[in-house]
Amino acid sequence: MQGRITVKGIRFHAWHGLTKLEREIGVRYRVDVAMITDIAQAAASDRIADAIDYREVHQIVVRTGRENSYHLIETLVANLARKLLERFTCDSVEVSVEKETPVLDGVVDTVGVALTMHRGEQNA
Repeated sequence: MQGRITVKGIRFHAWHGLTKLEREIGVRYRVDVAMITDIAQAAASDRIADAIDYREVHQIVVRTGRENSYHLIETLVANLARKLLERFTCDSVEVSVEKETPVLDGVVDTVGVALTMHRGEQNA
């Protein structure tokens, strides 16, 4: 029984980007995660031990987002996907990272990168 587990709107402050301002002061990020996985055992047992724990997903995203400073959002999104695939038993993970109020010459709400990574691709 395939299911799609989602954790949306994970927000944190971090220091990724190309500009001095982004790397010293930082900006706010929003991350959405979706994982395709077999939910049959969790559905039958009703036990968190048999499911993907949303709290852990949140912790991995925030910790990964804050522990390093990347120049590109592409690097952040790929590292998030890899770490989630390494930790959880799922077939694939979709990660979307948006940088809120990016430093651009003009008004833009967000910029972002979305990635779908399948099991086995995380080592590539």
